[in-house]
Amino acid sequence: MISEPTRALVRKRLSDEVGRIDKDAPFRVALVYPSPYHVGMSSLGYQRVYREIQAMDGACCERVFLADGADEPSARVVEEPVSYEGLRPLSDFPVVAFSVAYELELAGVVRLLDAAMIPALRSERGDRYPFVLAGGPLTFSNPVPLAPFIDAIVLGESEGIVEWALSVLRDAPSREAATLTLSTHPSIFVPRHHGSTLPALAACDDALLPAHGAIRTPHTELSNMFLIEAERGCSRGCQYCVMRRTTNGGMRIVPKEVVLEKIPEDARRVGLVGAAVSDHPRIVDILRALTERGCEVGLSSLRPDRMKDELVAALSKAGYRTLTTALDGASQRLRDLIERRGREPHYVAAAELAKKHGMNRVKLYLMLGVPTETDADIDECSRFISELSKILPVALGVAPFCAKRRTPLDEQPFAGIDVVEDTIARLRAGLKGRADVRSPSARWAWVEYALAQGDEQEGLALARAVRAGGRFADFRRELVALGYAVRGPTGPRIRARTLPRVEARLPLVSV
Repeated sequence: MISEPTRALVRKRLSDEVGRIDKDAPFRVALVYPSPYHVGMSSLGYQRVYREIQAMDGACCERVFLADGADEPSARVVEEPVSYEGLRPLSDFPVVAFSVAYELELAGVVRLLDAAMIPALRSERGDRYPFVLAGGPLTFSNPVPLAPFIDAIVLGESEGIVEWALSVLRDAPSREAATLTLSTHPSIFVPRHHGSTLPALAACDDALLPAHGAIRTPHTELSNMFLIEAERGCSRGCQYCVMRRTTNGGMRIVPKEVVLEKIPEDARRVGLVGAAVSDHPRIVDILRALTERGCEVGLSSLRPDRMKDELVAALSKAGYRTLTTALDGASQRLRDLIERRGREPHYVAAAELAKKHGMNRVKLYLMLGVPTETDADIDECSRFISELSKILPVALGVAPFCAKRRTPLDEQPFAGIDVVEDTIARLRAGLKGRADVRSPSARWAWVEYALAQGDEQEGLALARAVRAGGRFADFRRELVALGYAVRGPTGPRIRARTLPRVEARLPLVSV
């Protein structure tokens, strides 16, 4: 039974959307984002798949999201999830297709399937239940913890593959036949057939770029913003990053003319998306052209060594009031170690240019708990940020380092919940209020690390923790049982490797 408040909320959000593709077709797919609407509709990947399905002959999709607030620890989904377009229960669709961005969203997958009374474990789903498909950014690193719940997982760039997979599911004479056919694709992981051996990541034809959004809405993290790729991938070699230069051919540039022609004339807020947007050779020209249209423009990635006068001036005219870039390592030694190009003079120059062009502050992203980090590195960071704050106010967004698979830092240990908390305290003390420091929970970063490094057992542990209440204590109990240490450094559980090993520049730190 759908409550009237839920109906009213869906009606309101649908009425405020611009660009929705209304379509009815015999083969309906539930396109599911395992976080709330305001997060899911800010995902370019989710919107790209939506556009692709709506373009298929004889098929359409209806969007489903986790209920507002249900992504919080200990939250429960109290109503059966229904689609926005048709208010149909999730269990009514022949195919449920999840787009999963990062590790902690696995909890949303379990919560949604449980609330829909669809067995979360694929081994318990028979022919009368929907076929569960998945893809998304998580597949570029480690999708194996998803395997207990998903019938088939599209790995990497899904352009063209989604349409083929859905056609197979629509036209196959049986679920068994569909599963077998899907397993023959070189970039679709079917756990039942592949076990723990992952196929290769898919890389789409460059002719299919850029991905661009379909729907604009005020009810998102990126209010009324039209999202479009300016480039895909990256030419840099940062040791911690999944989208480094070795992934799918590195950086692929979308020509300026193609970017501009895809943007609707009535769009007044534009988000240029990519792992290295400021590395685009025509980025200043693109910004200037959009500013002349009267657009406010946001870039998803700004590199400190690219902050030249003409770029910062163009950003200011495009509406920027905060210049945001990544510091990553706390010291120059650590930045060199992880192959991050930013040096202190780059950040100083960026702050000075931001001030010159009327911006109000500098925001820097910082990783703590990077391998080999010491108190001396943290003290260097405090000293440098204190000096930088004399130019413009500084905000620090701090995140604990979590090693990802398919990167050179795969299998590096997590520094430890207590170590990260002590390090943040030392950083705050050293700054003496000269910068605003914000950091996520070190406890949940520990959970993210276990899932990022884990396999099916970590996925099953997550499901047990979610069903026990979803509190950190529930995750701690399950992960400690698998061998993860709560205090001090902890490494990945002993397991057979299911992903290709990337040659590491850093030696593994023992724990």
